[in-house]
Amino acid sequence: MALTNKLPKETTRVKSERYLALDVLRGLTVALMILVNTPGSWSHIYAPFKHAPWDGFTPTDWVFPSFLFVIGNAMSFSLRKYESISESVFLKKVFKRSILIFLIGLFLNAFPFVFRQEGELVFKNLANIRIMGVLQRIALCYFFASLILHYLKLKKSIIFGSIILLGYWAIMWFFGDQPNPLSLEQNAALKFDQLIFNDENLYKGYGLPFDPEGLLSTLPAIVNVIAGYAAGVFIQKSGNNMATVIKLGIYGVILLAVAQIWDIWFPINKPIWSSSYVLYSTGWTLLVLSVFILIIEILGQKKWTGFFEAFGKNPLFVFVMSGLVVMLLNVIYVNGQALKPWLYENLYLSWLNNYNASLLFAVSYMLLMWLLGYFLHKKRIYIKV
Repeated sequence: MALTNKLPKETTRVKSERYLALDVLRGLTVALMILVNTPGSWSHIYAPFKHAPWDGFTPTDWVFPSFLFVIGNAMSFSLRKYESISESVFLKKVFKRSILIFLIGLFLNAFPFVFRQEGELVFKNLANIRIMGVLQRIALCYFFASLILHYLKLKKSIIFGSIILLGYWAIMWFFGDQPNPLSLEQNAALKFDQLIFNDENLYKGYGLPFDPEGLLSTLPAIVNVIAGYAAGVFIQKSGNNMATVIKLGIYGVILLAVAQIWDIWFPINKPIWSSSYVLYSTGWTLLVLSVFILIIEILGQKKWTGFFEAFGKNPLFVFVMSGLVVMLLNVIYVNGQALKPWLYENLYLSWLNNYNASLLFAVSYMLLMWLLGYFLHKKRIYIKV
């Protein structure tokens, strides 16, 4: 990871205003990722802050694919710098960044390396930790999207992305177990991951070893990054104007309509990251981005954006810290109780009902991470991988 201090200040200001909508969208997704990942109680969550149990789509299901979209959008600026460097330097940069993000994800899965058992700290068996996860998927999507976009360029990459979505549909249908090849127990993504990993290394949250960030389902997620890249190139060529807003909105509506039609045969589903889910999530992201460009760039309403900029300037670092801190709160004990539930019960549940207490805890924790992002942004400290 690299710590940078962006100078000169005037140059930074011009750039941040020109692409402020991107920073705000990135910050919004990080804020929502923290919010939905840290409720006071997992048993008491309002419906919009839950993932759909299987098929379906909630606001929470929009968050992760929109972050991948933002990564692709940012790549539309960064990859241009790679055109002037040698192939070996380009590959070294992409490999290094991808491996580092993947390893940070593994570190998060293992941290804090101990757990409480009958009041005693016991070391985890690292051979049984989950291999995949959010950061691991980000690393793989960034890696493959970088190679695809660099070597195929934009038009061929869009075609290739379409082939990925259609091919993934075929794989899931023909290699899943009939008569329900898209079900939790019989889908091809589960079968493929079980060929690669031991059951102990897969996510257990669905009642059986099934990883919603598994290897096979990472394939269509690459297209979310490619879509973000395409949108970034389009915005740079078209400019921050009303025509761009209208076109982005139209493209978003078209993708939503196509996804709803495709949903009939390949349901919108985050756990297996269905192709219709890719289109549906991208459609909503285009609509949100178009609204941000309208409000921020065209109408000039920028005073409210500072909150999300604090997240958007150091997104990966703030997200990682949000995971590390909450895990520490679960192993540090106060009066025989883990600090997180102790804080939740004494500061929130003591005067609020279950659902409001759980939500306020999540909001408070998200604001705590905002303070970290705000401090770094004010000090002009930007931590990059």
